Amino acid sequence: MDLSPLPAMLIDHRFDILAWNEEMAGLMLDFGALPVEQRNTMWLCLCHPAMREFYRERERVISEGIADLRAAWAARPDDESLVDLVGELTVHSPEFAALWERRDVRVNGRGRKRLHHPRVGPLAIDFEVLNPLGEPDQRLIIYRAADAASQTALDAISREAAEPHPTLRAL
Repeated sequence: MDLSPLPAMLIDHRFDILAWNEEMAGLMLDFGALPVEQRNTMWLCLCHPAMREFYRERERVISEGIADLRAAWAARPDDESLVDLVGELTVHSPEFAALWERRDVRVNGRGRKRLHHPRVGPLAIDFEVLNPLGEPDQRLIIYRAADAASQTALDAISREAAEPHPTLRAL
């Protein structure tokens, strides 16, 4: 499946990154260069140094992500991998621990995120989350530019992504 030039990734209910395209890796970071256990969007947002300044409304993005993760927790109380992830994030991120204790439960199927990319600068993306019918635990996340300036930034990222890179995993 080729969603280029739109940045896209496939995640599971734990936010583990299962697949991605070059544009998403160019926008966020090279997931293929990460150890498999770090390929989790929540872990990256909270613990990866390169992602610390990526979201311009970081607290809102993380708060919404944790509320979504709590919904997955409620639907799958016996998922040991999810229990382990929550435990690890609670220990390693005081920010996660505090927001987890709010007990917010909410799933966002679409929205807007304001980003700061290290090479192209500020941009805004609209995202949409699609759930494949045959795989209810998976989500396809697609990003689109929210305005003309952001489209210019995404086009630059897309051009860079078109260059061959050995660790990227096509979506």
